[in-house]
Amino acid sequence: MTTTAVPFHVAAFEGASTRPYWLDRPTAPARRPPLRGPATCDLAIVGGGFTGLWAALHAKQDDPSREVVVVEADAVAEGASGRNGGFVEASLTHGLENGLRRFPDEIELLERLGHENMAGLEAFIDRHGIEADYEKTGMLIVAREPHEEVELREHAEQLRGFGYDARYLDGDGVRQEVDSPTYRGALWQRTGSAIVDPARLAWGLAGAAESLGVRIHEGSPVDALRSTPGGVELRTGGATLRARRVILATNGFPPLMRSIRRYIVPVYDYVLVTEPLSADQRAAIGWRNRQGIGDAANQFHYYRLTADGRILWGGYDASITSETACRPGSSSGSPPSSCSLASSSRPFRSSRACASAIAGPV
Repeated sequence: MTTTAVPFHVAAFEGASTRPYWLDRPTAPARRPPLRGPATCDLAIVGGGFTGLWAALHAKQDDPSREVVVVEADAVAEGASGRNGGFVEASLTHGLENGLRRFPDEIELLERLGHENMAGLEAFIDRHGIEADYEKTGMLIVAREPHEEVELREHAEQLRGFGYDARYLDGDGVRQEVDSPTYRGALWQRTGSAIVDPARLAWGLAGAAESLGVRIHEGSPVDALRSTPGGVELRTGGATLRARRVILATNGFPPLMRSIRRYIVPVYDYVLVTEPLSADQRAAIGWRNRQGIGDAANQFHYYRLTADGRILWGGYDASITSETACRPGSSSGSPPSSCSLASSSRPFRSSRACASAIAGPV
């Protein structure tokens, strides 16, 4: 009798759940009813993630009399907004270094806007009492090679020049935070970086929007969009919604308008999370605080401790695949004149990707 050994990398995931960690909890809000029958509004928003919810909030705050309706194909946060690592960064350019290389003439403005955006997020959470485990923990970027130590020292000085609280930690210093013998040093960026529970943030945004009078319908996938004399008509199942204007906030999902497919760039992403660590396991790892950790060799990899003592690990492949990987939308032609397009600056390949939307964590 012969037996076949199960490879370690397969056995390690035996029994793992594919349900996103943030969304898999008994405290998730009850589903809102889908759109039924014909309805009208001033502004329709397609997508119940960060982009759509923030748009609804701003639209209602700008004009409280405006009728705003959000239609979501699944449930709030079930797309990219509930499938990310929960990192919040002030940078709008995916890091100061990247911004300096690509937008040297605009970097001061971009940095100011980024910090204002993060401060606005913090103020909103406080004002509405949203319990989203938001913590300004900072970020460690660790060095494992001598040349990375030099780079991180230089980057710390660069960050300080733009007003960040940043300092370089030597080997002993970084091991006071995470006791790994492989870490030779680290850049500790104390400001401009935080962690959050993205699903609870999205659920809190939805509740705040509803408190202002926004109507949210879940389980309402929009399968057609057409111009009408008075604006736009959306069809979802057997229901129709007529609106003066519409915002498409569907992120990396196949766009309703075929003409905007070329704006969607699919990128692969992943996030994994462990079972809760025991006290002995935490002690063995020597991870003392809940800050995020990035790798200087590849800053697309990141780690963090969750509130219930799990290690979350994720990242994404920086290579861009063909945009033909996106399935075509169900409509064709140019967007109606009353149609606005809102999407993430980092759209992803599939509806199950771990991505983020504008104004949300990554």
